[in-house]
Amino acid sequence: MLFFLKRTAKEKKMEKEKTFKFQAELVSGKCPTCNSFTTLVGLAHDFFRCMTCGADLQQHVNGKISYLPAMGKREDGGVPYVKDWK
Repeated sequence: MLFFLKRTAKEKKMEKEKTFKFQAELVSGKCPTCNSFTTLVGLAHDFFRCMTCGADLQQHVNGKISYLPAMGKREDGGVPYVKDWK
């Protein structure tokens, strides 16, 4: 014999609080790290990940949309830059 327990309103509310939604943005673009046209997946507003090499990229919009490698802050407080970027 099977017994089915009814969930209380508190249990239902706790179950709803545990769930959340992701809304991913898929775009096609050229990854500067692996130099291939690929699908880029974005979960945040301006950060994307290359599906080919897995590099984290930051989207820059200045007349055209470009994707550059995402770089963290330097330990010495300097500004990060990409040397000889084409």
